[in-house]
Amino acid sequence: MTVLHGASVVLRPSVTEDVPALAAIRATPEVQARWKGADDLEADVAAGLEDDGCHCLTVHHQQRIIGMIQWYSEEDPDYRHAGIDIFLDPAVHGGGLGTDAVRTLARHLIHDRGYHRLVIDPAADNTAAIRCYEKVGFRPVGIMRQYERGPDDTWHDGLLMDLLASELTR
Repeated sequence: MTVLHGASVVLRPSVTEDVPALAAIRATPEVQARWKGADDLEADVAAGLEDDGCHCLTVHHQQRIIGMIQWYSEEDPDYRHAGIDIFLDPAVHGGGLGTDAVRTLARHLIHDRGYHRLVIDPAADNTAAIRCYEKVGFRPVGIMRQYERGPDDTWHDGLLMDLLASELTR
């Protein structure tokens, strides 16, 4: 996969050398609350990079690692689509970099990889993430009840959102 350039971010395939920086971001309380992870976050991030079903891209802004965005796909021709997940350093939250990263990857998946539909599934109470995805053109599909176990060991709702190729905003 090639390097992708957004308005402010650069997305490039994640490599082993990125693991310490990505694990440090995953360890921040804001990211940990949404992404959780094993006791050894470096091992958890490294294992994610080895997952053949997931394509991990390190997000750079001003030549600094600020997070990771990943995508996966369903390739059955009758259900073909791709899904996206992202985490960013809380120090850059609210600056539009998440929107830029999601839009950049969505553009690539639609225009270069030929997906007609993308999905993303934030926690139902993650209003900042939901606003970010809506700016790219994602629309709510519905609440997935008791979708994910939280750090408090209770189940929390998720929001399924999707984006059709014709709905991608510029």
